[in-house]
Amino acid sequence: MKTVSMLRFRQNAEEILKSVERGERIVLTYRGKPIARLEPIAAPDIPRDDPFYTLDELADTDVPSLTNTEMDETVYGQ
Repeated sequence: MKTVSMLRFRQNAEEILKSVERGERIVLTYRGKPIARLEPIAAPDIPRDDPFYTLDELADTDVPSLTNTEMDETVYGQ
């Protein structure tokens, strides 16, 4: 696990957060003492049989796209 001082974190926050995003775990130190740990948040485990993943199978792809006006009429009844 990599160690980074608060000073370096303030100077390079974007770079350090990108490395956390890639999976690296980092300990932040203040005056040489560890004070916090940065680690990526695990993606939630969503079961593949969740209905959300099957919506594209229900869509009719053989029709033309709606215009903005047609969408408004469909959604808002205008």
